[in-house]
Parts: sequence; structure tokens; C-alpha cells
Amino acid sequence: MAGFRSLARQVRDPGCDTALRRYSLRKCLERFAPYGHRATWDHLCRRHRFGPEDRELDPQRLVAALDELEEARAVWLAYEERFAARRRREKHEGLRGLGALDDWHRRVWGGNGVVRCGDPAVHPSDPLPEVLRRLITALERGPGEECPVCGGPRIEWAGLGPACGDCGVGVPRAVLTTGALTRARRPLAPAA
Repeated sequence: MAGFRSLARQVRDPGCDTALRRYSLRKCLERFAPYGHRATWDHLCRRHRFGPEDRELDPQRLVAALDELEEARAVWLAYEERFAARRRREKHEGLRGLGALDDWHRRVWGGNGVVRCGDPAVHPSDPLPEVLRRLITALERGPGEECPVCGGPRIEWAGLGPACGDCGVGVPRAVLTTGALTRARRPLAPAA
């Protein structure tokens, strides 16, 4: 099974036909898809202006989409390295218990679904690296009242947890205050 870097080389290889290069970009999302596979694919298609089913597209658009994905992956991998170093220090100091942030991080290790979007067509339009930088800043800063990605105040309970009603991302509970979580769990008042 090919890894992310091997697949990325195929996307960049002008000797490969466009359909294989597109397929390789889709396979990259099996290794790293911050919004989830379908939502990340939709994001890349929209930002780099090619259709989700387009088989014969401009290879430069594929490479631009790959560049964005690779930069986002580098941002996430750097965060994971810092996280792992912190956990090693804590374990060395005798702190073995996991907090809410550590539990969330364990579930998204590798970068898949870091900011999962429940609806594949509803996700931030900003570049993936910027979205991940905002999330990481919020993770390192601590709990707040708003969405760490777009700053929107509409945190709603969707499925298994809180989600932003503005940009559509699933918000890690560890980055929300108790008050924000409580408000998100309240059912919306019926329209008058």
C-alpha cells in the first residue's frame, strides 16, 4: 500500500496520465483528510476549480491542490511531534492520566477528521493549512466560547458532539468552555 509521499510523487509526475494523477490525489486523502475524505475532496475541488468527477483536468490544478494538502499535513505533523514530546515529558514526570485534549487527540492521530465536517458540502473555504493553524492555536490556548476555525458564535450539538453552525466543522470539546458546551446542548427554541 502506497504512502502519502509516494502518492504525492505520482500526482506530480508528468509521465502519468491525468486520470492516474487525479486518482493518486484521491488516495492521498486516505492518509490525510482533515475534514474527512469527502469534505476534504470537495474543499480541494472548489478551491482549485475542478469537478469532483472530472477525469481530464488541468494537471496544474491537481498539483496546486496537492500543495495545499501537503502544507496542511506538514502543519499537522509538526503539531503531532510537539504533542508527542509533551506526552513523553509528562509520562517521565509521572503524569499518566489523559485529559480531554489528549483523549480527542488519540482519536484523530494521523490527521483524519481533525476538523470533521458532518456535511461534505459544508466546510471552511479558507486554505487547509490556515484552518489547521487556527485549530492548533485554540488547542494550545485552551477553552473558548467560539469556533476555533472561523470565530463563529453558533456552536450547536450535531450528532456526537459540538459543531460550528457557521463553517460546519466539528469542534473538539476540549477547546470549548463548559458554558459553550451547555449552550450547544440546549434545544433551539421553536420559531414564533
